[in-house]
Amino acid sequence: MIMEKAETLEDFYQNKFQHLPNNLKQDIGHFNVFTIEDNIYPKGVPPKYSRREFYKVSMMRGNNVCHYADKSIEVSGTTLMFFNPNVPYAWDCATEGVTGFFCIFTDGFFNGRMRGGIQDFPMFAPGGKPAYPLTPEQDRQVSDIFRKMQEEINSDYVYKYDLLRNYVTELIHFALKVQPTESLYQHANAKARITAVFTELLERQFPIESTSQRFTLRSANDFAQQLAVHVNHLNRAIKETTGRTTSEHIFERLVAEAKALLKHTTWNISEISYCLGFEEPAHFNNFFKKQVALTPTAYRNA
Repeated sequence: MIMEKAETLEDFYQNKFQHLPNNLKQDIGHFNVFTIEDNIYPKGVPPKYSRREFYKVSMMRGNNVCHYADKSIEVSGTTLMFFNPNVPYAWDCATEGVTGFFCIFTDGFFNGRMRGGIQDFPMFAPGGKPAYPLTPEQDRQVSDIFRKMQEEINSDYVYKYDLLRNYVTELIHFALKVQPTESLYQHANAKARITAVFTELLERQFPIESTSQRFTLRSANDFAQQLAVHVNHLNRAIKETTGRTTSEHIFERLVAEAKALLKHTTWNISEISYCLGFEEPAHFNNFFKKQVALTPTAYRNA
């Protein structure tokens, strides 16, 4: 199963509004805020399952099911949700009249402006829990933050993006004080979904385009940790969906990239070894020879 390309900011605006905002490519990064009932559920059709190239924070009222990686989350009442660019998701709207707010922003919106990075917060980290149920009083408080965002983004205040960053951070810390929901269950298409997510995360690491770039997700355990699933569950899902093991998929893609780098770059074996995640060139030599029956140098010379 091959996942469609990630939804970009350009895709998002063209699909929703048929035009791009003027500040889409500014160096400060992009931020925007919306009312759900006006933008996200036109004619009762929920957005399709896909990965986005931006972060999203959403507060939703109503009964819904969010499909997130290989899990599904039942959302009832008011829920504050956090989505990162790594994990695909989709909504099934169980009732009409869904209301609330959401904001979207890119990595660049926070880069260099906070200690660590936005991905270090628990809800955005690999394996983080994205859903936080809210009481009526918490609904009111979070709604007030989103309304401040809407007011600020339409203002002429020169430092408004600093304020908007503060409001996003306030939402994050608000959620950290709330117990995340545990109402997760396996969706009927969980095995196909987790295989698609695995494939997409694997492909995102390629092509290797510079000697400073490195292949980091190199084992089934690495992918399982990223997706917050047990490695045995990941292995079973991929084996049953594709007929091949997780390691076979990883090794095949790694060998394909190694062949491309050996044939189409002048990088030495040590540089290629490092880029592909091997700690020692000897380890790369042994791996490549086992898979191809030639050493990297012999393959390059052939």
